[in-house]
Amino acid sequence: MTARVEQRRAAVVMAALSLVWGYAWITAKIGLAYCGPFDFAMLRVLVGVVSLGAILIATGRPLRPRHLGAAALVGCAQTSAFLIFNTWALADGGPGKTSIITFTMPFWVLLFAWPALGERLRGVQWAAVGVAVAGLIAILEPWRLQTSLLSKLTAVAAGISWAVGVILSKRLHNRERYDALEFTFWQMLVGLGPMCIAAWAIPQREIAWGGPLVLSLAFTGIVATGLGWFMWIYVLNRLPAGTTGLASLAVPVIAAATSAVQLGERLRPAELTGMVLIGSALAVMAWDSARRHERPDPMMGQE
Repeated sequence: MTARVEQRRAAVVMAALSLVWGYAWITAKIGLAYCGPFDFAMLRVLVGVVSLGAILIATGRPLRPRHLGAAALVGCAQTSAFLIFNTWALADGGPGKTSIITFTMPFWVLLFAWPALGERLRGVQWAAVGVAVAGLIAILEPWRLQTSLLSKLTAVAAGISWAVGVILSKRLHNRERYDALEFTFWQMLVGLGPMCIAAWAIPQREIAWGGPLVLSLAFTGIVATGLGWFMWIYVLNRLPAGTTGLASLAVPVIAAATSAVQLGERLRPAELTGMVLIGSALAVMAWDSARRHERPDPMMGQE
């Protein structure tokens, strides 16, 4: 198979992955109507871990743990904290708004990479961060004190947790090479522990088992997490550097559009302005990465 044909196939896979990850926000919101957020997050990861394990076995990868210490740190940040905060935010907020706030992750990575990795902001990155901060303030609407900020703040916490996981994985990647799919399996398996504790310790509504919840968990756990991570690693290894970053911008756009159509999510003018500002800043960041031929870190994939 020629390189051109391989890239075309990878582009199709990336387009399908954007649709899957974008619509996963909608299916998760639907599932949360039948399950508490901490139970749902735990069950979603459990299904995802089983799916990833099956993919590792099917592709001939070993299941023995490697880099377990790093996997534990990344798992606590990117699986436990990220999905607990993310699902909590989604339980009270709309998928479109929650997804765009969570996708501020790249800007937190830039800020944290400065002291943690010695990577300084360059050129248009300063402008992108400034525009993203303005957009985040517009979405949070701190001048509307009568409006609950819980959903928005937990979405911010999810984006920060995701960024911490990326920084920790970057530190490992700078020291040695590792199989991203194997590492993802182990960090999710370790991260499942704190999520089980949270689901057991925090009072929630009783789980209403039925078709909608099972379908939601199957889509978010098997398709979006298990198969999604396999697709993500596939395209990272085959598309030109930066292309995957640009393509992944479609995820929050798909989430917002499908939420508006299917769930009737409506945004106030300030929230819409904030989403446009953050989306524009993300586009500038992705363009800059593509121009510099920078490949996204594998852990930037969506859980």
